[in-house]
Amino acid sequence: MNLVWISILMISLGILLFNNVDIAFSTILTGSEKAISLALKLWAIYAVWLGILKIVEDTQLDKKIGKLLNPLIKRLFGKTDAETHNQIAINITSNLLGMGNACTPSGIKAMKGLDKGSSVATSAMIMLMILNTSSLQLLPTTVIGLRVASGSTSPNDIIFPTLIATFVSTLSGIILCKLCEKLLSKRNKTKTIIQSPIAPNKPLRRKKWAPT
Repeated sequence: MNLVWISILMISLGILLFNNVDIAFSTILTGSEKAISLALKLWAIYAVWLGILKIVEDTQLDKKIGKLLNPLIKRLFGKTDAETHNQIAINITSNLLGMGNACTPSGIKAMKGLDKGSSVATSAMIMLMILNTSSLQLLPTTVIGLRVASGSTSPNDIIFPTLIATFVSTLSGIILCKLCEKLLSKRNKTKTIIQSPIAPNKPLRRKKWAPT
C-alpha cells in the first residue's frame, strides 16, 4: 500500500512539474498548510474526547454502560470476558457519539480481547470491524466540530442525513456478517459429515470373519 501511495505522489508531482512549475510549488505549500491546520483542529477535538473517555474509565462508568448494552453485545459478539465486554461497550458508545478516531484505543483493546490466538479473524472480530467502519452515529460530533472550526453557519444540518446513512450501512453490515457466519458454519458442518459419515479422521476397517 505504501508503494501505491508513493507512486501516486511521484506521478502527480511529475505531471505538475512538467506542466507548470509555479502551480506545482504553490499547490504543495497550500496543501501542506491546510494539512497542518486540519491536524491541529482534529488534535484539539480528539484531545477532548480522549479525556472524556479517560474519565469514563476512571469513574467506572464503562461498566455501567457495559451492563446497559449487555443484551446487544451478547447478541452480536457472543460470550466475552469482562474487560473485553467493557471495551466493546465504550467503543460502541464512542461511535454513537461520533467521536471518530478517539474510538481507536477502545477498539484495539476490544480486538485484542476477541482474538483467540489464531491467524484467522473470528466472527466477533469481523463484527467489531464492521461496527467501526459503518459507525452508526446519533451525534456526529467530530464532523460538527470540524464544520464549526471551518466557519459553517449551520454545522448541525448534517445530523439527520448522517443518522440515516450510518443506520442503513450499520444494519446492512450486521445482517451480511450474520448471514455469512451462518453459511460458513453450515458449509463446515456439511464438509465434516461428507469426509467421514461414521468416524471422522479414522479409516474404515473390514471385519474379519472367523471360521465356524
